Formats: sequence, structure tokens, C-alpha cells
Amino acid sequence: MNKQRKPEQLDNLLQLIRDCVDKGNYILTEHALLRLKERDISLIDAEWVLKNGYHEKRKTSFDEKFKTWKYAIRGTTIEALDIRLILAFNQEGMVIITIMHVGEEL
Repeated sequence: MNKQRKPEQLDNLLQLIRDCVDKGNYILTEHALLRLKERDISLIDAEWVLKNGYHEKRKTSFDEKFKTWKYAIRGTTIEALDIRLILAFNQEGMVIITIMHVGEEL
């Protein structure tokens, strides 16, 4: 049986994320939009963390269903909220899957 190998993770992840935010080349899933509202996190806060946060490698995972990496980006908002975004990339650009306050997932 020929098992398909996972693609490599992006080397230039943080720069690619910043470029997508700067150009508005991203979408939020319906789930992400709902979580922003539920968790009282603004889109400005999310963009701030995407541009100034870091790759939280231990929370990054490979999605077997979609055959893509789901990257975790973590950072502190201007108001000092510790948040994490989960995102992926497709042919069109960046897709924000969800957003949460760190510690909330426990």
C-alpha cells in the first residue's frame, strides 16, 4: 500500500500570514466568525495577533481530511488578551478556521 506523505510545513509561514493580512487575502470560516462574536474578540485583535504573534508549533496539526496543515498562531492583543488562531492555506489564500482565548480549550 502506497501511503501518501504529508507536505512540508511552510518555511515562511509568519511572512506569508502578514502578507495575507496586509493584502486582505484571507477569509474567516462561519465557525471563526461565530467564535469571534461569542468570545468578544474583534477582527482588529485577530489581525494584530496574526501580524505580531508567533507560530505555536506544538498546537499545529495536519488535517488528514483536507490534506493540509492547520497552523496555530498565538499572541497578545493590544488589550493584553492571550489568544490563538487556527488557520490553513488554500489556492486562494489564508483561511481562518477558529479563534480562542488561550486556556479556554481546556
